[in-house]
Amino acid sequence: MRVIGLMSGTSYDAIEAAAADLTLDDDTLRLRPLGHLSVPYPDDLRALIAASLPPAATTTQAMCALDSGIGQAFAGVAVRALRDLCAGAADLVVSHGQTVHHWVEGGVVRGTLQLGQPAWIAEATGLPVVSDLRSRDVAAGGQGAPLVGMTDALLLRALPGVPAALNLGGIANVTVLAPGADPLAFDTGPANALLDAAVHHFTDGAATHDEDGRRAAAGRVSPALLRFLLDDPYYRRSAPKTTGKEHFHLPYLKRALDAVPTPAPDDVLATLTRLTAVTVAGACRAHQVTELVVSGGGTRNPVLMRMLAEELPGVPLRRSDDLGLPSDAKEALAFAALGFLTVHGLPGTHPAATGASRATLLGSITPGLYPLRLPEPATRAPDRLRIIS
Repeated sequence: MRVIGLMSGTSYDAIEAAAADLTLDDDTLRLRPLGHLSVPYPDDLRALIAASLPPAATTTQAMCALDSGIGQAFAGVAVRALRDLCAGAADLVVSHGQTVHHWVEGGVVRGTLQLGQPAWIAEATGLPVVSDLRSRDVAAGGQGAPLVGMTDALLLRALPGVPAALNLGGIANVTVLAPGADPLAFDTGPANALLDAAVHHFTDGAATHDEDGRRAAAGRVSPALLRFLLDDPYYRRSAPKTTGKEHFHLPYLKRALDAVPTPAPDDVLATLTRLTAVTVAGACRAHQVTELVVSGGGTRNPVLMRMLAEELPGVPLRRSDDLGLPSDAKEALAFAALGFLTVHGLPGTHPAATGASRATLLGSITPGLYPLRLPEPATRAPDRLRIIS
């Protein structure tokens, strides 16, 4: 089955698309990547997303405009992926959409909202669309995130020791696979979320991120600010757990800077970069991780990668590209795999990874141009992922 995966992360800077041929062979899910592309959001749509995210107040009109606007933008990217990556022929689109709220109270996820109306994608491509993948896990008592835990666990199965997969997006999440144990997946804390907010603030919107970590490299870590940030109760909560920009946003950072004044912007950026490295490393040490496979936009920040290596001496770090999964496309490919599992009647979560009461089928299906015909249900769930070149 040829599947197109679409997603946009908590940095909401671009829509990522990846295509793959997927087959199920006994206990092995085989994935052959066909390529990927990244399309920036239109400036006006990105501004509307930014203006609507917590802690900002919003309106139902803005939510309706976002649902349609994001759906149309995703549809345009899906059409490009169908043409440029699939030579015009595919079977399924899987759309993560854009998370605008992840509702957590007292460590319990009450709801989650991803916008990007799938009808626009189905209408533009003529293909069936699997969307809204997180809600079913939440309804089963799970965190609804990180959903990449399933594909991470399948990929890590072939590695020795206690391997872990780390994704560095707006939020950092990790999947740990210990021998003989169920996989564990959780958000460790902010990756780029606070960094991007700080850069945008300090430059009055002229820049959106610390390119190549240059400003962090020019700064010095403030021990006092780092201690204050590390005192956040989130880091002491047990996994599985999730967080997002509902918690780690610019007002959160401003409160920290009011409590521990740090006048040099580059020092703030150096401290926030070290915060990500320290919290990721702490999570890895707590679960005795012996190898870390890293993906996401944060891999392009050499200062963050250097700090991670410093915080995890003796733990090899390598990009997911080394295992055949392009780092920039890994999450889009992961969602393509989850949609493939859904249409084959297979769950896309491990209860131990998300905290759900049971493994669930993920998502809702929007039919394409033709009558919906699903494959025969699979009789056996995969326990490993093999990347075919």
